[in-house]
Amino acid sequence: MSVEISIRPNGPFLVTGPVTLTDTQGATYDLAGKETFALCRCGASKNRPFCDGTHKDCGFESADVVPSE
Repeated sequence: MSVEISIRPNGPFLVTGPVTLTDTQGATYDLAGKETFALCRCGASKNRPFCDGTHKDCGFESADVVPSE
């Protein structure tokens, strides 16, 4: 199975697939049973690195687009 990361407009990164998520100290997060999870992009989540939906209330706006070739 492959890993897919998709960008939600004005929201989190959605990660699907078998991954290992490691913090800055080298500790890994327990992702057992989670096929998909959301990573915060706005920086305001109280559950970082995971999204808690705060982006909806903090005014976060993204401008991510795929550059044309």
